[in-house]
Amino acid sequence: MDQFINLWLSAAIILWVYATGWFIVSVILQRNDIADIAWGLGYGLLCGWLFLTQPTGALNLLLYVLVGLWGVRLSVHIFLRNRGKGEDFRYKQWRNEWGKSFYWRSYLQVYLLQAFFLLIISTPFLWASLSTDSWSMLTGIGLSIWIIGFLFQSIGDYQLARFVKTKQPGEIMQKGLWKYSRHPNYFGEILMWWGIYGIVLQLPNSGWTIISPITITLLLVFVSGVPMLEKKYAGNVAYEAYKKRTWALVPKLW
Repeated sequence: MDQFINLWLSAAIILWVYATGWFIVSVILQRNDIADIAWGLGYGLLCGWLFLTQPTGALNLLLYVLVGLWGVRLSVHIFLRNRGKGEDFRYKQWRNEWGKSFYWRSYLQVYLLQAFFLLIISTPFLWASLSTDSWSMLTGIGLSIWIIGFLFQSIGDYQLARFVKTKQPGEIMQKGLWKYSRHPNYFGEILMWWGIYGIVLQLPNSGWTIISPITITLLLVFVSGVPMLEKKYAGNVAYEAYKKRTWALVPKLW
């Protein structure tokens, strides 16, 4: 455990420097929504650091590939989505609400807080980096869950991106995966992290790393994911009808 604590503290320092750097960039660009791009790339940074500094086994190498692939794909998607547009509505609202305290609150409540959650959610593959174990039956189960989640998020993001290009004012996305779930991309992300936990579960004393999928689930369901987007469409008649027949996360297939 001492070895893990030292590794965890080193990761915390790396993420503090990483978050501070992105905050400085946000001040220069005058847009805080680049934090969304930094989110996925931060996981890729940790995976690269662990690959270069820790013993490599079949299990942790798989985790680095899965987490890195997810993180880079998500960041590229967000970059392309935001390119040529103004600051995301959530961050623009905070910019107006925070007033004179905007900069220090941005540093603490956006960038450092994001780095903290990134560190917590990275717990499973940080723990696995100390092992050189091979794959097991649990690896296959966890990988299957991860693949389903990855497909939900990537296909859902692709379908929404295409819809946004041709949508009419007030029109709601209700096709493809969005016909069965109001937030299939968030459902996919939650599944992926439960899959990562399933892969790590074969390692001794790894049960406590469940803090990772629980954290991302709570964040997306109750804090920064579903609630913020649902609030955006509050009062929209089409969306209210959509809510009545479609579940928020788990696909309703009947």
